[in-house]
Amino acid sequence: DQDGQSTNLRDQIKCYFPTFSIHFFLLIKRTNEACTNLRPHPLCLSTPRLELKHHLSLKPDFSMDTETSSFETSEMLATFLASTPLLSESWRLCNLANANSPQGFVAEQIGSIGYVAFSGIQSVSGSDPSFKKLVPLPDVGNSMFHPLHPQTEGEEPVLVQGALLRIFENIYKDPSFQSQMQTLMQTSKSIIFTGHSVGGATASLAALSLLSYLQPDISNLSVLCITFGSPLLGNETLSRAILREKWGGKFCHVVSKYDIMPRMLFVPMDPIAPLMKPLLHFWHTYMNSPHFGLLAVPLSDDSMAQIFQHVSFHLGRLVEAGEGAVTGMLRPFGNYFFCSEDGAICVDNAASVVKMMCLLFAMGSPSSSIGDHLKYGDYVGKMSLQFLEKRSFMQGELPESSYEAGVALALQSTGISCKEPIAGPAKDCLKAARRLGRTPNLNCANLAIKLSKINPYRAEIEWYKALCDRSDDQMGYYDSFKQRGASRRDFRVNLNRHKLAQFWDNVINLFESNQLPHDFHRQGKWVNASQFYKLLVEPLDIAEYYRTGMHRSKGHYIDHGRERRYRIFDRWWTERSVRGEGYKRSKFASLTQDTCFWARVEEARDLLDALRSTSDPSHLALLWQKIDNFASVANALVEAKEVSIDVVAKNSSYSLWVKDYNELKSQMVQFRPLFLSFVNEEMVP
Repeated sequence: DQDGQSTNLRDQIKCYFPTFSIHFFLLIKRTNEACTNLRPHPLCLSTPRLELKHHLSLKPDFSMDTETSSFETSEMLATFLASTPLLSESWRLCNLANANSPQGFVAEQIGSIGYVAFSGIQSVSGSDPSFKKLVPLPDVGNSMFHPLHPQTEGEEPVLVQGALLRIFENIYKDPSFQSQMQTLMQTSKSIIFTGHSVGGATASLAALSLLSYLQPDISNLSVLCITFGSPLLGNETLSRAILREKWGGKFCHVVSKYDIMPRMLFVPMDPIAPLMKPLLHFWHTYMNSPHFGLLAVPLSDDSMAQIFQHVSFHLGRLVEAGEGAVTGMLRPFGNYFFCSEDGAICVDNAASVVKMMCLLFAMGSPSSSIGDHLKYGDYVGKMSLQFLEKRSFMQGELPESSYEAGVALALQSTGISCKEPIAGPAKDCLKAARRLGRTPNLNCANLAIKLSKINPYRAEIEWYKALCDRSDDQMGYYDSFKQRGASRRDFRVNLNRHKLAQFWDNVINLFESNQLPHDFHRQGKWVNASQFYKLLVEPLDIAEYYRTGMHRSKGHYIDHGRERRYRIFDRWWTERSVRGEGYKRSKFASLTQDTCFWARVEEARDLLDALRSTSDPSHLALLWQKIDNFASVANALVEAKEVSIDVVAKNSSYSLWVKDYNELKSQMVQFRPLFLSFVNEEMVP
């Protein structure tokens, strides 16, 4: 706007000029067909405190309708935080918790925002065995972390650092904490959890606990977690679960350039365990009272060098090992702000976060790795208040594109010169962290086009169903496909079934890898489309499963053969906003509403066969109970017309089953007196 350009220029720059700086996007001026000057353009400057409080009192929207998480990219979250007092207020309360909180936390409300800060002065010495091992999150009944637990068979459980979990559980059980949290939840529109050092990990667990408790469809309470120099918390399963729940944008981890604490748990702790107690004591003394901490005796030069060399060696091996090394036991989650004297960058790609931690740490020294853990107040002040100074390139260093310019300026913000040995690997990290493909909204639009292209496949299956329902053999849709021959029509229907499955599996992969909007699974168009696909095609999958005899080797379909996509679509349909349901049907549904209905019929057929072949009274009673339950449920669906017309076709599997069931039932009634007499004789001692 200062250059007299249209305000749309900002949007164009945002789309085409990537930046990793927290404060600014860049404008490029071209003179004489060459880029002669690159200067920062403040899109989001520090807002005066009073004016900002007025805006925040309206409810800061940490869950705005953007893209992969609550924010479109990690940069949007970074820009928002750097232009508000949230970082500085969080750090102020962290200092207060470290200095004046025997309970381990402080709670404070500013306007409509509630803050909960956790003390970093907690007992997690290196001699504590649980500090070195991961333990499962509590999973007893409706636990405080229930959405994070694995949702598929065989997935590794969510594991977190044992000592850190115990610290949080002790605070969580404190009646004072429960009381103050209830008050904040009733009086605040947003809650921010924060903490320095170990307190940052406690804040992350508190945020995960509250997010698990809140119902996203009915809660208006926003949650954000801001940590400073926090150690790593959990394993890769935890990171995936946070991505799955779309909570990544709710976590902001501020990490200084050389701070050893966030890197500590990447390395084996045993060799440096004896040195951890004096190190933590020095940190805690300084955090509790910075003025008195200046008099505290730090570690000896030899001890600091030993810790630094140990951590640096193992982090270097991580970089050398490449991508596979960052998929081990511990994995970061959320957004990471790497800050230095020269500025800050924001990265949200877990692999790039790990590599940037390694590369930046390698530039430090033993003393800086210890001292940087205590300098977050200085970095926060610079991030929130200072302008990014004018940066330019020498003519020989002129980047070839605006993208390369953005990467180069990001390196400058971390204090890395282009001539540094690590500049090349650092550039690769930043490029990997930046999403170069389509944005989530564009991916969604592209999917809509692909959906329109596969609609003819779905239409062919609908035509096939209508043809089967009108057929003279009166078998219906399910049984006609199950007993199909080798006709061209049957072949095309089966091929279309596979093509549709491929499309929807790709949709799920895009969604779970955060390449679609965060609310994609709540958008009516896609929820309805996935539900219609499931209603139409899953009966064919069930027919194929039993046609090929898979139930004999794997077990029945519902527990052992059902595709994961159908379970996911069940959850999408259940979580949708329901309006105006409960009406009574006047005719049969076009598609059976219970997509596993035919699988239940197949199980019921096996139960009847088992009934004929057993003579054990207790087993007979159990079989009859299961059969009668199915008969009752199925009859209720038919009476309510919640099934398609093919279910009640004369020669359908269900109609034939009902016929067999009624015959066996009449035989049981006929021989019931003899049966009861036999049972009574068996019961007499």
